[in-house]
Amino acid sequence: MLKLNNIEVIYLDVILVLKGVSLEVPDGKIVGLLGANGAGKTTTLKAISGLLYTEEGKVTDGSIEFDGQRIDGMNPEDVVRLGIVQVMEGRPMFEHLTVEEDLRAGAYTRSDASGIRRDIDLVYDYFPRLKDFRHATTGYLSGGERQMVVMGRGLMARPKLMLLDEPSLGLSPILVREILDRVKKINVEEKTSILLVEQNAKAALALSDYGYVMENGRVVMDAPAEKLRDNEDIKEFYLGLSQVGQRRSYREVKHYKRRKRWLA
Repeated sequence: MLKLNNIEVIYLDVILVLKGVSLEVPDGKIVGLLGANGAGKTTTLKAISGLLYTEEGKVTDGSIEFDGQRIDGMNPEDVVRLGIVQVMEGRPMFEHLTVEEDLRAGAYTRSDASGIRRDIDLVYDYFPRLKDFRHATTGYLSGGERQMVVMGRGLMARPKLMLLDEPSLGLSPILVREILDRVKKINVEEKTSILLVEQNAKAALALSDYGYVMENGRVVMDAPAEKLRDNEDIKEFYLGLSQVGQRRSYREVKHYKRRKRWLA
């Protein structure tokens, strides 16, 4: 469904951020994109969704294809119309609107009133708590409720592919499980493909079919999720586990470049 072919991204015409990134999201699958802060994960999502221009960035090499159509350089609203929606990190909302008004904003590319009403009810099925708050002002919601709204707003565009950026960030373990459970249900029940950016490697790999690991603007490893879960470097650098299963402090973990096993 989605293919990134050796793309490079430059900000402000001088800062090279992505350095030849290639990845694929097959139809109907969940693909995890892992990496530390600054690895280039969010920039990758913005290259796909067309939102790079908001930070004076652009794809300068390579190509991005969706359903066989090249989309790099396309306007964000046209990307949405093709069926790609980005749910952004930080849960940005229209804080003066009610929950239901915010959800309706996600359907701005649609004109089918009956379908929009039906999909609002669908969002309430996935996130029953939002129905109780449908007339509440979004600016007063908790972090978990805000995450439900931004995911629901994304669903209102009827996406074929959702780009989820750190959906578990700052949430309690119970809410993390709830949100990621809904991600899986949306994938299965709506047949929506998902590219999931997460620093919570354990949760991401438990949910994903395939995974990519990014460092310093490059993909340094990719494999089926179960294989990544068993990889000793992933266990040590992202799960904090030594080879004997004991947790280590980050101070004790050496940087992967010193061992040079990622690219072996």
